[in-house]
Amino acid sequence: MNLKDYLSITPEIQEALAAGKPVVALESTILSHGMPYPENLSFAAEVEKEIRACGAHPATMALIGGKIKVGLSPEELELMCRGENVGKVSRRDFATYLATGKTGATTVASTMMCAALAGIHVFATGGIGGVHRHGEVPMDVSADLQELARTPVAVICAGAKQILDIGRTLEYLETMGVPVIGNQTADFPAFFCRKSGFGVDYAAQSEAEIASIIHAQRGIGFTAGILVGNPVPEEYALDHEYMERIINVALQAADEANVHGKNITPFLLAKVKELTGGESFETNVQLALNNARCAARIAAALCELKKAE
Repeated sequence: MNLKDYLSITPEIQEALAAGKPVVALESTILSHGMPYPENLSFAAEVEKEIRACGAHPATMALIGGKIKVGLSPEELELMCRGENVGKVSRRDFATYLATGKTGATTVASTMMCAALAGIHVFATGGIGGVHRHGEVPMDVSADLQELARTPVAVICAGAKQILDIGRTLEYLETMGVPVIGNQTADFPAFFCRKSGFGVDYAAQSEAEIASIIHAQRGIGFTAGILVGNPVPEEYALDHEYMERIINVALQAADEANVHGKNITPFLLAKVKELTGGESFETNVQLALNNARCAARIAAALCELKKAE
């Protein structure tokens, strides 16, 4: 078997790619492991609606029945949102899930892989993984960072999740040669908050400028991805110091429960949601929608650049 035997692209996405129309990749872990049902199903519909309103085509990724799904049918989307017997798939799990036919939700890393295999250059997510706080001791570093270093897909996010060590995360990306671009900001966003206190490599003035950077990097054959920090809208942003206090309580709860590895992020986000009385969840939804709109505009501008070649 080869790639075409594993790759299952919906007719809509196939036609869009063939016609040079903008396509935005979306992950499925946020649906299966990040939100409860049926709120996640409503969120999925809203994200797709926002992307289409900006003139692009949404392509949610998943591994189902031994196939790499690029774009999901309504039934497949329902399956991922119900989350029953749905695993969390990163690069290390990819071949196992394909070979066994298990259902897997894609993380940032594996969504980047799916997008690259399908020829999609822009991906919208909530926030990336990174170096966990005190991660230099257990070497708890997200596979997202390695994927950004090796896979030529632009990832549009609201920065790194504030539960992480953002400074070390950015240092890691610098070492791996991954450019970090701010969308109209010089301060790298911290997911729930608009600012982290750490700078970006370059503050772009518009989505069109970001598209030109992606176009140039692809044009010279660089194989790394690009990370775009897109701050949460001001009306939904949370106070940085307030969130630091909440996160420290959540981290202590994780230690007491002996939660670690790939289970730590969903545990912490659930605890933060509980401690903020659901306020963080609404912020999470709004920043993800904002990233989808941003990604769609970047993808559209990138298509225009390709047409002008």
